[in-house]
Amino acid sequence: MDNRIESPQDDRLQELCGRLRDMAADLDRPGAWPAEQLRLCSEYGVFEWFLSPDVGGQGWSEADVMRGYLELSSACLTTTFVITQRTGACRRIEACDNEELKARLLPDLVKGRTFATVGISHLTTSRRHLAKPVLRAEETAEGFLLDGFSPWVTGGPFADHILIGATLNDGRQILAVMPMDAPGVSVAPVADLVGLSASHTGPVQCDRVKLGREWLVAGPVEEVMKLGVGARPGGFQTSALAIGLAGGAVSFLHEEASKREDLRKVTEALHAEWHELRGDLLSAASDEPVCSTEKLRTRANSLALRSSQAALAAAKGTGYVVGHPAGRWCREALFFLVWSCPQPVMSANLCELAGLAD
Repeated sequence: MDNRIESPQDDRLQELCGRLRDMAADLDRPGAWPAEQLRLCSEYGVFEWFLSPDVGGQGWSEADVMRGYLELSSACLTTTFVITQRTGACRRIEACDNEELKARLLPDLVKGRTFATVGISHLTTSRRHLAKPVLRAEETAEGFLLDGFSPWVTGGPFADHILIGATLNDGRQILAVMPMDAPGVSVAPVADLVGLSASHTGPVQCDRVKLGREWLVAGPVEEVMKLGVGARPGGFQTSALAIGLAGGAVSFLHEEASKREDLRKVTEALHAEWHELRGDLLSAASDEPVCSTEKLRTRANSLALRSSQAALAAAKGTGYVVGHPAGRWCREALFFLVWSCPQPVMSANLCELAGLAD
């Protein structure tokens, strides 16, 4: 049977999400990794959504990709987050001018036979305040020598390749694909996170790693992340996942409100806010924004925090037991305060928490 999902309206998307939802609690176990969840996503063709038909993908529109992310993140945020990191690598590779690299890597990536992730946060939002770049590149006759570390890499222990960013002494930057079996590459033990620990997000160390020019994706150039396409820090995908998480919490509240009159007013208000925010996300993804990207992200963060806490309150003590989705949603909602969170978004969320919001 062909399980390939060909549009966000495909009934098989709900079938996949149901299977992911049933397995979500398994990812609370120490050392868990969503291997089976990612295998299912490959089986259902999820990895094809994001890439063009030229490389074996389905070429979904940005709005349809957001619809898919909304459904997946409502079912299992950890799996969906891992997919965003994988997709960020795939899209950057597809958009580059290195045709040999694309031919070598993309066929296996689009079919889920290999796993790639990104190590770029230090070029965008993480550790940028330090005087010395945490991951440095030295140009050589053959290519580049990488030294230092990438602080936040998702799925490092399970990756075949990492799309890595590094900074040269003159301030220019490169993006390159780094094979995880290259000499000098090591994955440090990851810390236990408040939420999404099963994503195995943590540092990857580079000890004088040699990369030939055949692995180069972009650069050397100033602000290399502004070139081409890929995951945009603080952009649509982060908002989509926050809204998807809120959608899961609101659905739970609907179930409870059908049995408890005292929850109906709160549930209706949160559902109305979620419905409006979802519409604004899809409008923005269709190049018809009704607010700025930062405003959208601020609202998404806020709703994820408030709806997950409302779900926990509605679940009462049961929701506070490890394994209940309400407690997991509360922990996961905190992630959006730190994942690719631009300073204006952080400031707006802090003002709301302090009761200073407009």
